[in-house]
Amino acid sequence: MERRKTRELQIGKVKIGNGAPVAVQSMTNTRTDNVTATLAQISKLAEAGCDIVRCTVPDMAAVKGLEFIVKESNLPVIADIHFDFHLALAAIEAGVDGLRLNPGNIGSTDNIKAVVEAARKRRIPIRIGVNAGSLPRDLLRKYGHPVPEAMVEAAWRHIRILEDIGYRNIKISLKAHDVPITIAAYRLLASQCDYPLHVGITEAGTVNGGIIKSAVGIGTLLAEGIGDTIRISLTGDPVREVKVACDILKALGLRECGPTLISCPTCGRTQIDIEHIALEVERHLNSIKEPITVAVMGCVVNGPGEAREADVGIAGGINEGLIFRKGKVLKKVEEKQLVSELFSEIDKILLERKVLHK
Repeated sequence: MERRKTRELQIGKVKIGNGAPVAVQSMTNTRTDNVTATLAQISKLAEAGCDIVRCTVPDMAAVKGLEFIVKESNLPVIADIHFDFHLALAAIEAGVDGLRLNPGNIGSTDNIKAVVEAARKRRIPIRIGVNAGSLPRDLLRKYGHPVPEAMVEAAWRHIRILEDIGYRNIKISLKAHDVPITIAAYRLLASQCDYPLHVGITEAGTVNGGIIKSAVGIGTLLAEGIGDTIRISLTGDPVREVKVACDILKALGLRECGPTLISCPTCGRTQIDIEHIALEVERHLNSIKEPITVAVMGCVVNGPGEAREADVGIAGGINEGLIFRKGKVLKKVEEKQLVSELFSEIDKILLERKVLHK
C-alpha cells in the first residue's frame, strides 16, 4: 500500500515519517517517580515489540524519576506534559527524546518560546495531541459537537503557534473514542499538511471492545497510508496494547512480528476438535518470536490447497489429520498427535533458517 508522504523526524534512534516503518508506541501506567517499576514495565513493553514509550510527568518528583529512566530505558522516552512549562523544560533537561505537549496550554508566548528553544537545541520533536473530549469551548459553540472539522481546527491552532516561531519538528494526533469521527478527522488533516501523524482511538475501552474499535479505526487509516506511529489505548496492562498494535501492523503487511496463525471456521465437514487444536497451537506459538505462518484447517477441502502459502499446517480428517508444509503433505497422524507433530515440523523449519543464515 502507498504510504502518505510526510516530513521526517526522529525520536531517539527511531525514525518517524518519510517512509519509515510505522512505529508502535505505548504509555507506562506506573508512577514515573517509581523508577524501578517504570523501568521494569518499559522492559516488558520492549520485549513485546514496542518502539517508543511515553511517561506521565505531573510534577517535579516525576521529573526526578525521568533522569534515571531515560538513562536506563531501552526505548526512547517521551514526556507527557500538561499545562506547566516548567515541567517541560525540566523533562528536556532530564534527557527525554520527545514531548507530548500542546503549546496553547502552557501559558504566555514567552513560556512557549522557552520550551521550543530548549527542544530545538536538543532536536526534540513535539507531539500536539487533540482529543475530542477536551476541545476549546468556542469551537464547541461554533460546531455544536466535537466533529472532525472542530478537531482539525483545534490542531491548527497549536500547529500555527509553533510554526510562527519557526518550529516544525512536529507530530500530531487527533483522537476520539468514536471511530468514524476519528477516521474523518485524520483524513481531513492528512489532506492539509505533511506532518507525521500519531494514530489512535482514545479511551477505546477494555480488551474486548477496545481491540475491535482500534483495529477498525487504526486499521482503516493505515490501509489508506495514513499513520506514522500508533498506540492502542486499552484499559489495563499496556503490554497488551503493544501486542494488539503489532497484530494490526502484521495483518496489513506492515510489520513482521512473530507467528501468523491461519485457522478455518468450524463447519459440518470438520471431523476433529478444530477449536481446541487451534487454541492449543495459538498458545504454543506465543513462545515463538520468529515470523512463521501456521495453518490449522478443519478438513482436506480447506487444507493444503487453500493454505498452501503457509509454512506448515494441519488438515483434519476423521479422528486424524495431515501435516503439510507449503501445501505438500508430509504425513498422516492421529488427532491426539497433531499438535506435537506440527511443532516438531515448526522446530525443523526454525532450525533450518538458523543454519541457512549462519
